[in-house]
Amino acid sequence: MVHAFIMVKTAAGKSEGLLAEIGGLELVTDAHIVAGNYDIIAEIDAPEVYDVLQTASSKMQQLGGVSETKTYIAMG
Repeated sequence: MVHAFIMVKTAAGKSEGLLAEIGGLELVTDAHIVAGNYDIIAEIDAPEVYDVLQTASSKMQQLGGVSETKTYIAMG
């Protein structure tokens, strides 16, 4: 099992609407709006690293209003 965090930057005013969409994606276990360099942090549990990357690149980045993602794989 791979545990990861995906940081998401959104277009202005899009965070609240995207929170529900991101939280509803398969493999996303939790998502929060945060203050700082990113607007949303999503937590993911996946069978393989490939599944994490697929969620970030093929699913999250395709949502309208997502401008950037950064993925962190938990090491322990």
